[in-house]
Amino acid sequence: MTLTNIETELWLRRFHPAPDASTRLVCFPHAGGSASFYFPVSKTLSPDVDVLAVQYPGRQDRRNEPAVESIGELADLIAPMLRPLTDRPVAFFGHSMGAVIAFEVAQRLERDGVTPFLLFASGRRAPSAVRSESVHRESDDTLIAELQRLSGTDARMLGDEEVLRMILPSLRSDYKAIETYRCTPGARVSCPIDVLIGDSDPHASLDEAGAWSEHTTGPCDVEVFDGGHFYLNDHAVAVTDRVARRISALRAP
Repeated sequence: MTLTNIETELWLRRFHPAPDASTRLVCFPHAGGSASFYFPVSKTLSPDVDVLAVQYPGRQDRRNEPAVESIGELADLIAPMLRPLTDRPVAFFGHSMGAVIAFEVAQRLERDGVTPFLLFASGRRAPSAVRSESVHRESDDTLIAELQRLSGTDARMLGDEEVLRMILPSLRSDYKAIETYRCTPGARVSCPIDVLIGDSDPHASLDEAGAWSEHTTGPCDVEVFDGGHFYLNDHAVAVTDRVARRISALRAP
């Protein structure tokens, strides 16, 4: 499959070019999130790390495209975009739904002989830790209430009816994708997994987060922060520092 620059730029956003960086970090947004969520991470890590953020269909400048309602299909679409960018060591960072997509993309790259050297799984229970959830079937009001409960969306957006009309379709599709996701039994990657989680996250208990160790043949480390599902908004400096330290420690010379 030959990809055009336009196709790649549609899916992958590079906010701060770092052509001399020795490593890359690919960031995967949460449900309802967009690539711009990782603009601060890119700004902080550049130029030492070449940071790219995935832009899913159905949001921001891709809002006229249909959102993808399957984690597996999203991973199938994203993996080919990343293969040409594995000419240097690559790490993944995914928050919430993004952690699961990162895990699935990593499996696909490994099958092609390319292994990310590190996977950061943030704010998400292990792929095998299944809960029965069906928010995607609920009313718009219930979806908005869920956003408010998780405290990950700017309160000004929640009060703007026009903005809500724009984000709710992609949010509902994302929730359908993650709530209907079931990983392949025994699915693993070979890279280390760093799990980052808030101690009061309603979507992931500490035991469920620790179960990520079952999904790698390498080491798995869990760091717990004060806070809920979007703990990283309150601990941005600490999270980014950890990412930088771990990348520096594990990247190839």
